[in-house]
Formats: sequence, structure tokens, C-alpha cells
Amino acid sequence: MTRSLRSGTRPPIQLRPSLLVSALALVAATTACASVPAADDPQGSPAAPALRPDSLVSPVERATQPVRIIRTLGPGTERLDTGAIRRIREEGMQRSQVMEIASWLTDVHGPRLTNSPQHRAAADWAMRTMTGWGLENARLEPFAGFGRGWSNERVTVHVVSPQRYPVLAHAAAWTPGTNGLVTGGALRLPSLLRRGDLEQVRGQLRGKFIMASTVNPIPPVFTAPARRWTDEELAQMEAPANPVAAPAAGPGGPGGPGGPGGGQGQQLTVAQIRAMVRTPAPNDTTPLTNAMRNEFLALEGIGALVTTNNARGNYGVFTTATGMAATRGTADATVLPQVNIAPEHFGRILRTIEKGLPVTLEVEVRNTFHDADASFNVIAELPGTDRRDEIVMLGAHFDSWHTGTGATDNASGSAVMMEAMRILRATGVPLRRTVRIGLWGGEEQGLIGSRQHVSQHYGDRDGTRRPGHDRFSVYFNMDNGTGAFRGVYAQGNAAAVPVFRDWIAPLRDLGITTVSMRNTGGTDHLAFDAVGLPGFQFIQDPIEYSTRTHHSNMDTFERLVEDDLKKNAVIVAAFAFIAANRDALFPRKPVASAER
Repeated sequence: MTRSLRSGTRPPIQLRPSLLVSALALVAATTACASVPAADDPQGSPAAPALRPDSLVSPVERATQPVRIIRTLGPGTERLDTGAIRRIREEGMQRSQVMEIASWLTDVHGPRLTNSPQHRAAADWAMRTMTGWGLENARLEPFAGFGRGWSNERVTVHVVSPQRYPVLAHAAAWTPGTNGLVTGGALRLPSLLRRGDLEQVRGQLRGKFIMASTVNPIPPVFTAPARRWTDEELAQMEAPANPVAAPAAGPGGPGGPGGPGGGQGQQLTVAQIRAMVRTPAPNDTTPLTNAMRNEFLALEGIGALVTTNNARGNYGVFTTATGMAATRGTADATVLPQVNIAPEHFGRILRTIEKGLPVTLEVEVRNTFHDADASFNVIAELPGTDRRDEIVMLGAHFDSWHTGTGATDNASGSAVMMEAMRILRATGVPLRRTVRIGLWGGEEQGLIGSRQHVSQHYGDRDGTRRPGHDRFSVYFNMDNGTGAFRGVYAQGNAAAVPVFRDWIAPLRDLGITTVSMRNTGGTDHLAFDAVGLPGFQFIQDPIEYSTRTHHSNMDTFERLVEDDLKKNAVIVAAFAFIAANRDALFPRKPVASAER
């Protein structure tokens, strides 16, 4: 916040000589922009000309629209078309479609595990929808090497003795099913640390459900699960910091990639491992690896692994991801059926077993692998005019985990970015540069889609550069839940700070006030930042992201906050509009800093 904004005084209008003729012509032709609102009083000026609802304005119309009076807001030199920003706000706040988009992505096409049928159906819907709005060149951009898709059609778990009750459960990703309804006893294994330990249980495990997790105490919750950043916390984020010596993780927790569980962890072949575990060796002290345990349990013929995750688990909230030793490829290693259950149910079963009472489970899991290698990103664009070869990009990861419907992670981000593109198209604001949207696949497995896109079009981390690198301006990302934008991480780019401070000046009443020099990680802007391109993630209110919804079974449409998403879409659309029309490409980090 600048001093002039605090005091309520207006900075003087600044016009470049090259704009003077156009500005005078505009004043002579219309009085619509004769007065410009103060940044802290966005409603204080005459209303913008009425917009046609969801109007479709062609690139030719956009290119021939008159230049509006432009003023400088804040301490920098960014020229902002406040009339266009006012139109963006009106479209986004009064005729928003962001929740309808989110509902299609979650209620109809969720969850969207990469390369699953739901993921592909959601992508087809997104392309049709954006084409219907008037975006151009909507397409699936393939990338190789992801591996098979996977989907779950059914999972039921019941305790049938000593009492009957249902168990809240989900299948672990990329694991096989049970081949029908299976009944067996629940068993907690002793510690199996060395090869010789296998003899304690050999021949005793057929049809058993192995309780394979440790349960930690679940304390009472004394603080509200949902919260927003306070002014003091935002000021702390904005305080000077050394982004190289002490990079900070983003508030709200990174929407980071979920890696595969387990792993062989040794150099033996699968055939060698199987030979080892088949042969009794009671005195062998060779340390057991996860791969050895898995092959032994498969040899024994267990019913399934039963696991839980109570990192944030309480009140039936739990997370699940990739199964133990599961792989998206077609490796020879054995992958066992695995169900992840609520920590409260896991604890009840375990405590009953510890009392010496046998517990019997009925489990049925139906999973399907979908043979594929290539996956895809969803791409569409609004072509620019005189600088159409230069790119402003906005995006979010389109994939999700499979336990909820992928609402806050990350239908929220995808819906906001799609809505921002719709706003730009519906208002018909002029765009000199092309504005492109990328909805990424494979983020949860390690930013795969965005990294492949950057490698294909812009460059690699080894210093290789593609022709598009010099024509790229800036990328904006959303992936920290449903919370309102409260600022921007400058990602250690000092030149970006005054630019962003100017850009947020006319949007401060929407809640965005902070520019932090800190880095934030765990999501797709890193793919751009890694090759020296400006890539940014917004500071978002945490809401329930880290306490309830992130990667959890409760990540559903009900957890979305409509007003926050509407504001976020307006902010993204305004940022994209400003970036597309500023004289220069967005400032970059010095080369040495960008390559760290």
C-alpha cells in the first residue's frame, strides 16, 4: 500500500507521448472514461459501457477498440487501463460461471486421476466448453512416459465379527483388486526386519488382512480447521527475506506431488527376491526391503494390505495415494491389493485384536488398469494482435487424487483459470499478446505435465533453450485450495515486486494486498521458474486446505468457497490482461539467480 493510497490523494495521470493522440481522440469521441476512479474507490467513477451478457467479441473487434485513458497507480510505472479492469470485475462478479465449471469438474467428472477415464472425460468437456466460449486452438497436448491409468469401481469393507459394522475405506491407487468378495481374519504382523524373521509367520497368512500401519493418538481439535491470514501474518510474509539462503514454503502448504509408495530399495532382480523369500533361512540377518516383504506376503496369499493415514485424520478424514510398491508401469514386481481405511476404524480393529479377540473382515475391491503411455495437458488460447507471438500463460493442474472429487486440489484452480479465460473472452478487452491456458496432467506424480510442456516449448534445466523462451512473458498458477488470493509470491524476483504492487492497487478491495519475495514450492509454476521464466503462485487463505481437504476423502464440491473463487478469477483475468498489454515482457530474474 503506497502513501498516496493511504492518504486518499490521487497520483497524477501519466501519459506517454505516443498515447497522447489516441487519448485526445478518445476524449473527443466519448466521455465514458473522462474521469478515472481512485484506486481506493473503484466505485467512484462513471460506470463502464454496458456489456452484452457473455458477449463474444472477435479478435478483429478487440484489435479495433479505442485506447482508454490510462493512469499510473502506485509507486511504479505500470500503466493500468482501469476501464478494462472495471469491465473484468463486472463480468467476473456479476455473471460468474466459476462454480458451474467446478461442479462439472467434480460432481460429473471427478475424481481426475491422471490417465483415468474420468480424467479424459473431464479434458474433453473442458475443450468443448472453452471452444464454445470462443477460445481458439483447444487441444490435448500429449506427453510420453506417464504410464498406465487406473480407476476404482468398487470398494466395500465390513467387519463381520466379533461385531458387524461398516468401515470407511478407499482403494490405494495403482493396486489390483481382490477378484471378488474375500473374507478373512485381520492380523497385525510382528516386526519383520530381517530375512530370518519371516519364519515367525510363514504358512500362517493365507487369506489374512494384514494391518500394515502404525496408529498415532488422535488429539482433540481445539482450533478451528478453517482460517484466513491476518494482516500481521501477511505483513510478516512481505517482510524482507533472503530468498536464496532461506526459501520459504508457501503458506497453506504446498499442493506437492504425491510420490509412489514403497519401492524395492535394492539392486536384486525380482526373480532373485522371489527365490530368497521362498527359501526358509531362520538365521539369515539380511535386512528386509519393502520389495522382499511384498513378495513374501504375495507368496503367502494374503487377502489384502490394510493401511491408514492419520497425519490429519480425525472425524473420518483421511488421505490415500499410491499403494505400497505400486507402479504405473508394467514391472514384474508383485503389487498387493490394498485398502486405506479411516484411522478411527483402523484403531478399533487393532485394539480388538490386541485383546485377543479375532476380527473377521469382508472386503471387495474392483480396480481397473488402463493401458497407456502418453498422457496429456489441456491447452487453449485467446490470440493476441500485434504481439501475438509472445505468450502470457495461466494454468493449474487438472489431475487429482481419487478419494474425494478433487475439488480444492485442484478443480478450484482449474475452474478459476478457465473462468478467467471466459471473462477475457466475454468482455472482449484488447489483448496484444496471446493469452494461453494450460491445465496440467500428472502434477500429483511430480509436476510431470507442466515440466514436459516447458521442455517441449521453452527449454530444459540443463540450459537448453527453445525459440519460445525469448517470446514468453509470464505464467500464473493456482494450486493451494479454495482460499482467496491475498498476495503473490515473487519467487525471489526482485524486479517483479514493484510491478505486482502496481497491479494489485486497483484490486486491493478484493483482498489482494501482499507481495512477498519468498519462494513457494510444490506446484507447476516451478516448471517455468526452473528454466528462467517468470512463474508465480498466489498467496491464498488456507481455509481448510491443510487441515481437512488436501489429498483427502473430504475434498469435494462442498468445500469450495464461491466468493473467494469469483474474486480469484477476476484477479487472474486482470493480471493476464495487464501482462498481455504492457510494453515489455515481464521482468525476469538475473540468469544466475534463475538457474539456482
